[in-house]
Amino acid sequence: MAPAVPELLSPRSARVAAARRLAKRNFRGKDRLFLAEGPQAVREAAAHRDGGQATLVELFATVEAAERYADIVGEARAVGARVHLAAEDVIADISTTVTPQGLVGVCRFLDTPFEDVLAARPRLVAVLAHVRDPGNAGTVLRCADAAGAEAVVLTDASVDLYNPKAVRASVGSLFHLPVAVGVPVEEAIERLKGAGVRILAADGAGDRDLDEELDKGTMGGPTAWVFGNEAWGLPEETRELADAVVRVPIHGKAESLNLATAAAVCLYASARAQRAPGGCRSVTQS
Repeated sequence: MAPAVPELLSPRSARVAAARRLAKRNFRGKDRLFLAEGPQAVREAAAHRDGGQATLVELFATVEAAERYADIVGEARAVGARVHLAAEDVIADISTTVTPQGLVGVCRFLDTPFEDVLAARPRLVAVLAHVRDPGNAGTVLRCADAAGAEAVVLTDASVDLYNPKAVRASVGSLFHLPVAVGVPVEEAIERLKGAGVRILAADGAGDRDLDEELDKGTMGGPTAWVFGNEAWGLPEETRELADAVVRVPIHGKAESLNLATAAAVCLYASARAQRAPGGCRSVTQS
């Protein structure tokens, strides 16, 4: 059998240019397409469907990556994605990483309407109220997925869900749970409250201590954690909308926790409380 050869050799080709422009938000919004890079993200994209429609529509791969990840390429072809073997400099031109892994997928938008999130009666939600850093947004999404949250909400004051750095930082979790985008923070909080969800604002200056809340047994019910900006936290008007403002206790000498670490602590605290006897998950599953 003759060795495989790249079919896309020039970064200036129309096909490559169409994919490369998805690195910019305005083109992503216009085309309703985004990039997923690396084997983990592409694998998850190939497995994801929205209403019976495949999320992965196109895959660019170097010959070496196509051979190394033949199973992923096969999955991409199986869902109807167009697969292009491309030269390494073509992949580098499309990629937004310093060291591309040889696979770049083009995916359909997959965010979920906020109405659908509410209709599912979620028990654990992460609300990113003013999160501007894409790496943090993707990492919080990954933490929410790992903690078993049913949804993530990115408000209209937060970063674009489909920013390549956010997609990459989610390490595939973007494809695992519903994510609503563009919801005003006030609307997100009020409507979650209306759905019977307790709102906890995570803030280092909170008047409630996370350990004390766990000890009092107040965290077993449906909960939405609201996380703020990396530098200045949550504005007062947002904190006032919450049922409680909770701080993660600092037992050592560290000044504070970064956003993603604090989010992981908070979400796992809720997940543990909800799974304890009397928690909402135990009630639901009984």
